[in-house]
Amino acid sequence: MPTPGSPTVRRRRLAVELRRLREADGRTGDEVAAALDWSPSKISRYELARTGLKPAEVRKLLDVYGVTGHQRDQLLALADEATQKGWWEDYADALPAEYQAFIGLEAEARSVSHWHTEVVPGLLQTEEYARQVHLGYQKVVPIPPSVVERRVKARLIRQQLLVRDPPLELSVVLDESVLFRRFGDRLTMRDQLGRLAAASELPNVTVQILPLDMDHSIAAGSFVIFRFGDERETTLHDVVSTELLRSELHVEGEAETYQLRLAFERLAAESLSPAESRDLVVRTARRLWA
Repeated sequence: MPTPGSPTVRRRRLAVELRRLREADGRTGDEVAAALDWSPSKISRYELARTGLKPAEVRKLLDVYGVTGHQRDQLLALADEATQKGWWEDYADALPAEYQAFIGLEAEARSVSHWHTEVVPGLLQTEEYARQVHLGYQKVVPIPPSVVERRVKARLIRQQLLVRDPPLELSVVLDESVLFRRFGDRLTMRDQLGRLAAASELPNVTVQILPLDMDHSIAAGSFVIFRFGDERETTLHDVVSTELLRSELHVEGEAETYQLRLAFERLAAESLSPAESRDLVVRTARRLWA
């Protein structure tokens, strides 16, 4: 299993902690920059996680803020982890930068919530279904077959998050049309719906179906919500990813992510229960794809 965690997210976490330390110390970014003979823009880039910090630079900042003991050790360890590579960086030849960022968020998240209107989410896809989804994209975004296979392999590695210790908590709400939309042949679809039903029985996975005949109140395209801690955790806010044709758009504003959390909760409330959803998936597989 790949090493868990995301250097991207840990860099964000470190940036938040360093900003808090500066503010608690009563210093402005300009004052800290002057003390270290750095440019003010360098402090800003660090605190916004736009530039990674080397452990030696973190030590200098901690010296300025007077941080010692266990807190210092924790932050230096976080700085070291933030410089390590994520496994997905080995697939940089096949994965767009936005998608690598998506995988990084997913790897560090405590829980992920998916609302999908087109396809089964990647964490629950079979190998062949994933392959057919990528081949479908080739009609509008041509990519070499070798890149398709690399992307499929990366998708299968991502799925190990569901069986890690502790496992990722996954909540999925699917529009019922996803069960009807064909990728590949009938066997591919039958296997995919079987995989969906089986995964829904995992204790850390919840799958709900929003019926086509349900008069629901949320007209929203697909989105994914990443959560990094419990309700008391304020180091990192939720992040929402909305899927575009060729990229991912990440939204981090607290107001926007809160609105989409409410939207997801509403969609889940209007969907079938997990047990009813599983039954519908099994019936659809038998009726349409047998």
